[in-house]
Amino acid sequence: MTFEPSTDPTTGSALDVDLDALRAKYRQERDRRIRPDGAAQYRRAAGEFGYYAKDPYTPWTERAPREDRVEVLVIGAGFGGLLTASRLRQQGVESLRLMDEAGDVGGTWYWNRYPGIHCDIESYVYMPLLEEIGYVPQWRYAPGEEIRRHAVAIAHHFDLYRDTLFQTRATGLSWDEEDEEWLVTTDRGDRFRARFVVTSSGTLTQPKLPGIPGIETFRGHTFHTSRWDYGYTGGNQDGDLTGLADKRVAVVGTGATGLQIIPHLGQDAQELIVFQRTPSTVDVRDNRRTDPQWAASLQPGWQRARMENFLAVLAGEPVEESLVQDGWTATTRLQRKILSGAVDTSLSPQERERQDEIADAHTMNRLRARVDEIVEDRATAEALKPWYRYMCKRPGFSDTYLPTFNRPNVTLVDTADTGGITRMTETAVVVGDTEYEVDCVIFATGFEVGVSGVISGTLPVVGRGGRSLLEAWARGPRTLHGFYSHGFPNLFHLSGIQNANSVNFAHILLEQAEHIAAVIGRGHAVGARAIEPTAQAEDAWVNTVHETAIDNRAFQAECTPGYYNGEGTRSIAGASYSPGPIAFHHLLRQWREGDMGDVLVHGRLDDARASQNVGAAR
Repeated sequence: MTFEPSTDPTTGSALDVDLDALRAKYRQERDRRIRPDGAAQYRRAAGEFGYYAKDPYTPWTERAPREDRVEVLVIGAGFGGLLTASRLRQQGVESLRLMDEAGDVGGTWYWNRYPGIHCDIESYVYMPLLEEIGYVPQWRYAPGEEIRRHAVAIAHHFDLYRDTLFQTRATGLSWDEEDEEWLVTTDRGDRFRARFVVTSSGTLTQPKLPGIPGIETFRGHTFHTSRWDYGYTGGNQDGDLTGLADKRVAVVGTGATGLQIIPHLGQDAQELIVFQRTPSTVDVRDNRRTDPQWAASLQPGWQRARMENFLAVLAGEPVEESLVQDGWTATTRLQRKILSGAVDTSLSPQERERQDEIADAHTMNRLRARVDEIVEDRATAEALKPWYRYMCKRPGFSDTYLPTFNRPNVTLVDTADTGGITRMTETAVVVGDTEYEVDCVIFATGFEVGVSGVISGTLPVVGRGGRSLLEAWARGPRTLHGFYSHGFPNLFHLSGIQNANSVNFAHILLEQAEHIAAVIGRGHAVGARAIEPTAQAEDAWVNTVHETAIDNRAFQAECTPGYYNGEGTRSIAGASYSPGPIAFHHLLRQWREGDMGDVLVHGRLDDARASQNVGAAR
């Protein structure tokens, strides 16, 4: 046994951690949940299941196909697209088009309107451009509708509704070598052209469904949380789901969304059955209204300073004072297992891992003890305890989730030993040999995380020489700084691929938007014909990302299955820039101070250069 004495960081009292026993318990619980089909256990909300992804919020509007031209097309009108378009507008770009499958701006916050929805990042650092819009959020952790309305305010403030295409999905991007611009096709019959294209199609918009046998035979009511059916449930984002008063309701999924909807469903449904594969960690949320005196005291530049401070604390960088003190800033050391950032190089890797594991055990022991303190039924409490390392799943926060299981009308069904729900019949959800008769099934099963249309191939991209982006990335993504790729001129991506990462991804998107706008602005200023990284610059960056990558494969292999580790089948090591967002943003600023010669193309992209560069890339 490895018996490690230590001290509880909260109480200062001595604690002992039996690491060998804890590892064995974690491994046992992981093995109960691993499925051989991995991520294939889910199915897309497409084809015969496409109705799960239909827009319930905006009536369909017919329009004639577009065959015009714009200077910049931004695909995606969530925060990434809005921020990029805003910064481009500030650069003086007038011919600018936003395009999105949704009926309005907002991205994730357009689609997700379920009861109880709040951001789990402090609103003062999460909601971008607060000072520019002149707004201070009403809550520390803002509700979804407040965030959605802020997205709309950004669009109005920067005049982004001028030339939008909503309810429109891009179906193809093809580089026209003669005219040196992109031909864009859509599912609305559009065939228009754009000199520059920015893809910000999001990674939390395409819902996924569990591949439950018989799901299509169920005759009751079903919907995905990202397309909440208030016509059936009644109520609104604040709850009051009166339509469920005589309904037996099933919820599938207990991740971040489940933590927020289940308290409302438990309060309003006649009966609620929660189907859980893996319990989430549930720490204190402690949400509260914004103090008006604090809001009135804020000085110009306050939000950028607070955002930078939060990002630095989470990245492990030294700060004089942590301005945001919450569950995220209290666990920064543990977040290094997944998120990029600085590490304590004064310790050997072995000692650093040992100390991290002990600290992790203390945090998880505290969270498991919280379950015991709140949940009255012992068997239910045991099933709700998370047995894995802290960052194996995205941490959860709620003050109302655990007490919901003390309600007499709420039942928890743990599906770990059956590999999930066994099947569905016309009237029931079946786990093992037990049937649970229900009137409604709500799928809180999340999204195709990290799979944009560009990555999945649903948005084919064909660059110079007829080469597809997926072909160029066949052995892994190839970019310069995560933004652009050799052979695909004037095409920019917003994502975490070979870029920075943080739990406050809105801040990451803001930095990405400012970088893209600055590069396009410099290109205009110096008369560059196109923007495209050289093969050499791309090679160098890919090598840098790989050489600096922190290998967390062993950690993720021991984790309970989830989207962080591809349901136990893969690692996300090396996906982003491991030294962290502070180091990455500093690197970008230094790069922008140079001549940008490795991306700005001044001569025509003629066939000779194309052949030379494609050869170098290969």
